[in-house]
Amino acid sequence: MDNNIKRYEEASELLKALAHPVRLCIVKGLLEKKECNVSYMQECLGLPQSTVSQHLQKLRSLGIVETERNGLEVLYHVSDTRITQLVELLFKEE
Repeated sequence: MDNNIKRYEEASELLKALAHPVRLCIVKGLLEKKECNVSYMQECLGLPQSTVSQHLQKLRSLGIVETERNGLEVLYHVSDTRITQLVELLFKEE
C-alpha cells in the first residue's frame, strides 16, 4: 500500500474543488470552449461576477485553471491534464 499521504491529500483537495457544481460547470465549460473570460462564464451560469470570480480563485489556487492576459481581457483555461481526463470521464456518453 502506498503510504505517501501528501499525494492523497493533494488528490483529495482537487476532488473537493470539483465537487462544487459551479466549479465543475466552469471546468467543463472551459474544456468545451478551450478558454473564456469571466463575463462569458457569468452570462452562461447566470451568476454575479463576484461569485464566478471566487470560484475561479479557488480553481486557480489549486492549479486547476490558469490565466492568460490578452490586452485588457483575462482568459481562463484548464491547466491540469488530470482534471481534463477526470471531467471527460465523468461526462462520457456511453
